[in-house]
Amino acid sequence: MPDNEATLEIAHLVRDFKPADGDLMGALHAVQHHYGYVPKIAMKVVARQLRLSEAKVYGAATFYSEFRLTPPPETLISWCSGPTCRLKGGDRIRQALETELGIGMGQNTPDNKLGLHFGQCNGTCEHAAQLWVDGKVTGPLTAADAVRLVRNLKDS
Repeated sequence: MPDNEATLEIAHLVRDFKPADGDLMGALHAVQHHYGYVPKIAMKVVARQLRLSEAKVYGAATFYSEFRLTPPPETLISWCSGPTCRLKGGDRIRQALETELGIGMGQNTPDNKLGLHFGQCNGTCEHAAQLWVDGKVTGPLTAADAVRLVRNLKDS
């Protein structure tokens, strides 16, 4: 792989991670912390640095939900998939959001303004059914409330 500005920058980020030291997760976290996601080219650079196959690096990056493979949206909407939220209408909220945004779970709008992603229950069930907008709890919500929220976010 020929080095260019991007590969050199990534190589600099992961230069202290060593093969056979279990540093794969640390290297991926370092890249994501810098870029906000793990770019495709980073898989090659991390693999080269740690003497792993690109498939192994890709496997770790796609297995763990904390890693993003696409740039983060300007505003991240996380849908709570916890049981209390689902009992209180969370599935209807999810369907309404996917319809309103025209995207599926785990995707961003084409303009990258809004992203809709899974969230795991964080114990704030008194706000069920809820969403997190850039990490801030928003709820309790109905499907109609969620649509109004998203429309306001699209317009802002």
